[in-house]
Amino acid sequence: MNRGQPLARVVKPDHGGHGGTNRGHGFHLGSRAPVLSVVSHRALRGSALLILLLGGTAGEVITVAADNAREIVQEAQRRTDARSQRYEGLLQVFDTKGKVSDKRWTYDRIGAHGQSKSVLRFTAPAEVKGVALLVVNRPDRASDQWMWTPAIERDRRIALQDRSTRFFGTDFSFEDLEERDVNQYDYVLRGDESDDGAPSWRIESTPRQGKSSQYTRSLVWVRKDTYAFAKIENFVKDQLVRRLVYSRIENIQGIWTARQLEMTDVRRGSRTRLTLEKLQYNLPLSDEDFTLQAIRRQ
Repeated sequence: MNRGQPLARVVKPDHGGHGGTNRGHGFHLGSRAPVLSVVSHRALRGSALLILLLGGTAGEVITVAADNAREIVQEAQRRTDARSQRYEGLLQVFDTKGKVSDKRWTYDRIGAHGQSKSVLRFTAPAEVKGVALLVVNRPDRASDQWMWTPAIERDRRIALQDRSTRFFGTDFSFEDLEERDVNQYDYVLRGDESDDGAPSWRIESTPRQGKSSQYTRSLVWVRKDTYAFAKIENFVKDQLVRRLVYSRIENIQGIWTARQLEMTDVRRGSRTRLTLEKLQYNLPLSDEDFTLQAIRRQ
């Protein structure tokens, strides 16, 4: 594809069982990513959160201008559109000495990119069971977040200055669990680069003025074959602080989705692996279940 080539034709594949390149963006912990948080958006969120997965819709081939980073990100996000999402997550935290601790949570999400709501609730181990995080994403500013702790029957709002802290001993921060709306960031194409053998675009994203973020900039690798995120590197000034790697990318209900995400805290030398189980899209979820009152009573 020539540089500067405009958005081109749509090619519908033969649905008889052959042919057609599958499509595949965003970060939140729903795996259609990120994240960044670094990785969500109306084009780049996931992913998050956590968060934060990655994916794309199968069934047609769309050519995007190779030198337009924003169009690439927008197309990547468009391919992850879903009314809702649910999965059960296994988190494995590997500390600097190689010790592994396991946690489990359930994740529900409803709504459009940039205006979605999600509830993450721990199911194991016993000391965190029932703890829940409600995230209400906003298209024009940072998300609103509340945490419910059943043991003390208390909820608290997560302040912006606390979003860079680790989320319950994992290598994801609170910010990593929100979606990143494409309109909150500027993008620059930094070249083509293979990631784990898959040709990808390498795109730099920087928060626009008014967007609160612990990260000065992020580098995002978007696969050319599926438009799924392959990797996100988050920087504070010139220092790499977190790296999120997407793997086991599968077509789930027409959306290319990473079934496994691994976040590395580069400064600590620890990492957390999130594996998505029983993943489903477009379930009949109710908006009433995504409120502070709802997470208190569940």
